[in-house]
Amino acid sequence: MTNSPLPSEATISFKAICVRAFCYILFVAGAMQLVMLDAQSGVDRFTETSLTELMQSTLLLLGAVMMGYLHRRPSAIPHVSLLMGAFLFASYVRENDYWLDRYVFDGAWQVIVTLVVVPALFVVIRQRHAFVAEFKSISNSLGLGMFTAGFLTTYVFSRLYGRSEFWEAMLGDHYQRVIKDAAEEVTELAGYMLLFFACIELVLLLRRRARAA
Repeated sequence: MTNSPLPSEATISFKAICVRAFCYILFVAGAMQLVMLDAQSGVDRFTETSLTELMQSTLLLLGAVMMGYLHRRPSAIPHVSLLMGAFLFASYVRENDYWLDRYVFDGAWQVIVTLVVVPALFVVIRQRHAFVAEFKSISNSLGLGMFTAGFLTTYVFSRLYGRSEFWEAMLGDHYQRVIKDAAEEVTELAGYMLLFFACIELVLLLRRRARAA
């Protein structure tokens, strides 16, 4: 049975938009300062133990938690949040594949991702009509727009931008892998921040809808 259409969200005041934008700017500035510390460290720069990698994992985990919060609210977007949450958690697991392969067993991350993604897809496909209705209800929202931008930045642009062939052609004899790694990891971080902000916006959107209902 499909859920009834969700109520329209209340309008966002100009003051609220400015406050959120200011908070996001501060967050980005703080994140880039930690990236600068990685660049200045001189050792293990942009590797699995770097601050940049730690921020990436933290943002993904927090985003997954927020989607879990929405999933437990049936009046919100339980099916859309289930798929988004599974995607974010799977990405979190993939970001930590080094540690899982080293301390659990080789290929552990693939097993965990499969156990998370396959059941989520099964539920979404089975309840596809409810999923489509929920998706339409947020199709014009800032949160979904930011989520899409974050996905494209991390999983499309950063992969193409971080290709070794590109940086070898760009730098020629001056090519250093750390430059390529920095470009790719920082671009990924930008995408993860957009995904994190998207989750915040979706939570705030559904809270406004609950109050307006």
